[in-house]
Amino acid sequence: MAAVTMVALIAPAHAAVQFNDRTEIGLTVFVPCADGGAGEIVDLAGPLHTLASFTINGNNVSGYFHFQPQEIVGVGETTGLKYQATGVTQESFKTAFLNSQANLTYVNNFRIIGQGPGNNYLVHETLHLTFNANGTVTVVHDNFSIACQ
Repeated sequence: MAAVTMVALIAPAHAAVQFNDRTEIGLTVFVPCADGGAGEIVDLAGPLHTLASFTINGNNVSGYFHFQPQEIVGVGETTGLKYQATGVTQESFKTAFLNSQANLTYVNNFRIIGQGPGNNYLVHETLHLTFNANGTVTVVHDNFSIACQ
């Protein structure tokens, strides 16, 4: 009897993919390490894969967002060199319905890869935030870096 009562009280998890798409985008990026360190503007275009999902489980909602360039290519306006966008951006979250406490983690690897040495522009960020029941940010961790290779 106790086991039946416990099973009845446990809410099932409900997972749903909310969005799974490839969208053509256009993007202009200044690559400071290009053209021998003088930098150049790079115009890029191509498909971006986007995936968003969440799960409601009892008192919580959790999920993630995922963005990944797929065959996004471009050309430098000054040098005419070819570039490719690579990397992935992900965000995960968890929020409690009763007290509104929340955690958010964001990881971005944004890379513009060029021809030849020294033309690769690499951006990385890992950000974590924790919010208490009043909506006040109680934890901030931000690790951000930019490199030219």
